[in-house]
Amino acid sequence: MRILSVEDDKEILKYICKGLEQAGHTVDAADNGRDGLFLATTENYDVIVVDRMMPQLDGLTLIKTLRGAGNQTPVIILSALADVDDKVAGLRSGGDDYLTKPFAFAELQARIEVLAKRAQPGNSDNEHSLKAGSLEVDLLARTVKRDGKTIELQAREFKLLVYLMRHKGQVVTRTMLLEHVWDYHFDPQTNVIDVHISRLRSKLDKGFDSPLIRTVRGAGYAISD
Repeated sequence: MRILSVEDDKEILKYICKGLEQAGHTVDAADNGRDGLFLATTENYDVIVVDRMMPQLDGLTLIKTLRGAGNQTPVIILSALADVDDKVAGLRSGGDDYLTKPFAFAELQARIEVLAKRAQPGNSDNEHSLKAGSLEVDLLARTVKRDGKTIELQAREFKLLVYLMRHKGQVVTRTMLLEHVWDYHFDPQTNVIDVHISRLRSKLDKGFDSPLIRTVRGAGYAISD
């Protein structure tokens, strides 16, 4: 992927660029909003990572300008502002995701991969079914089957499974699950994710030898074909 990182803290910018390049991506960098906007409007990127508070042009204004010009490149906002109102303002400005500082690089990388996949042609939230190996989910009928065997799931378990399957092959972090499955924009410091993952696994894997959901230690969870 080709990624643009716009960040005025040179140490953080170096950290992001080095990590993404080691992961095999091409990265352009800008240390202020004005230069970031210039690159974003003159080059093509798969994902843009934007700091919120920057000199010359702040991150939210940069995003609003991009969206106003019809540029729909996925944007992740990085910010030390962690209140829910701050996150809402960032998303309403046109940002696709919001990650607070300090952050783990694995979390940033996972979010970049998810946004890039979502933006690819043919990947839409309007699909009617999802498949992962022998598992099939009918989104309209809200049914789940593995090798033709119907699996009964509760509403939250179904939502959790759908989110994992929409990002199959990718690591989904705990924070992402809290935000997109539970609508929490903070960590409630409970084991709610562990409990639901455990219940989901017990239902999906009952009677089968191969587990579908794997734990990626220190990062999150993933479901594979």
